[in-house]
Amino acid sequence: MTAGPSRRTVLLTAALATAAAPLAAVPARAAARTPKVLVIGLDGALLGRIQAAATPNLDALMAGGVTAPSRIYAEPLAPTMSGPGWSTIITGVWPDKHLVKDNAFTGNAFAKYPDFLTRIETAKPALSTYAVASWSPVTTTIFSAAVDSRVSTPSAEYDTGTTSRAVAELRDGNRDAVFVHLDNIDHAGHGYGAASSQYTAAIQTADAQVGQIVAAVAARPTYASEDWLIMVTTDHGHTDAGGHGGNSDPERQTFLIAKGSAITAGTTRHDIKMPDVAASALAHLGIAADPSWGLDGRPLQTPVADAFDTLRPQLTTRVDETGIGAAVIGFTHTPPAGWSVENTAMGTGGMTEWRGWSFTTDEFWTAAERGQQRESNVRARNVFAVADGDEWVDKSSSGTFDSTLVGPAWPVTGGSTAVLRYTTLYRQESPQKGEVLVSWNGATPVSVKTYTADTSSRVEAITLRVPAGATSARVRFRYTGGNNWFWTVDGVSLTAS
Repeated sequence: MTAGPSRRTVLLTAALATAAAPLAAVPARAAARTPKVLVIGLDGALLGRIQAAATPNLDALMAGGVTAPSRIYAEPLAPTMSGPGWSTIITGVWPDKHLVKDNAFTGNAFAKYPDFLTRIETAKPALSTYAVASWSPVTTTIFSAAVDSRVSTPSAEYDTGTTSRAVAELRDGNRDAVFVHLDNIDHAGHGYGAASSQYTAAIQTADAQVGQIVAAVAARPTYASEDWLIMVTTDHGHTDAGGHGGNSDPERQTFLIAKGSAITAGTTRHDIKMPDVAASALAHLGIAADPSWGLDGRPLQTPVADAFDTLRPQLTTRVDETGIGAAVIGFTHTPPAGWSVENTAMGTGGMTEWRGWSFTTDEFWTAAERGQQRESNVRARNVFAVADGDEWVDKSSSGTFDSTLVGPAWPVTGGSTAVLRYTTLYRQESPQKGEVLVSWNGATPVSVKTYTADTSSRVEAITLRVPAGATSARVRFRYTGGNNWFWTVDGVSLTAS
């Protein structure tokens, strides 16, 4: 039996027959473009040196996309070396998870936290993956054998060979996700230092190679029907004298330049960090991250609003801290809308920057005193809150450090459960204490979490039972101590479970 026309078909035919405009004027629905990913790694590259050099190709990517400077860890989490750096970028987790502490990769946890190309192969085996590297451990150790093609460029060809292989693959092949590693900037940094003309020349050579690689993408015969996400990043920085591995700001500097259909052109962001490269690549290819993967990265395409980040425009320069550069902008005591700081029991005097809870950035706070594990605050992003008794007492003070950070009144449903989440790093020295308290409908706050021992960087998730009849909750973070250590808090939320 042959089916007659559907009601929808009849109505559409009638509508077209009576329309004044010709059929050609009815726009066709645009076909979805095929998502593809290209990640280019520039080993040991400093964003500031790139911006100061003649780099038209990287400049074009920045103008057409987002530029995101950030900082990485230092010891004891891991030294600022290539092994931990590329492992963090490629797996989407920090060194305390992938466990790479040096360039030997001994004891790595890649079986539990594999590279993003391997995750692509597992989730969508039909997709084609390719990695080529001038530094062979990238393709022999970090990327697994599950990747369709892993190529280590012979040392005699180095970045030139890496570039030519990437160009050929992108122009003539049909890969869905490509990773390219270029190494010569790092070599120039080791040999001559980041302040040298040789380092600048290496950046400019790499820029030309990036231009060749990006041009190969645009030259693809199917380019018009493809949706490319292009990301350029680095594993660590360099000192002016040359070298890396330590905790100085130049060594800890990284960045991400990204251009794609979901990215606003010509923007700068401070909430993006190294593990986001892997998460962003997966998201672009339509692969949702499973919570069981434990990724630290999040897709750059979907920014997460955070109250503390709204404070960046009002951050100011140092007041008492002589170790922080005079031009470095990075602290305020003014809380965001809905938040407050209670300092009624706070001692007097001390370092102005750290009197009570402060809102600051990585580049500002870590410069106050390096090598005391402030560099381990890796899971905080952009602007975060800190209570730092150690730094506060570095100027004459009296009394104790006793300050409470108070959140807004979040709506809750009585008789249900809610989850309090926040990112934290806590370093303990007695008699210091950190306490998280919750007040329901303005009643006396009750303690839900206490810190009296070192707590590494993590995202806390505390399930709360909402009392019957409660309609609002306020969260408090109270830090008490003296010449002790510190506590950071970021990304605070309270949501229904």
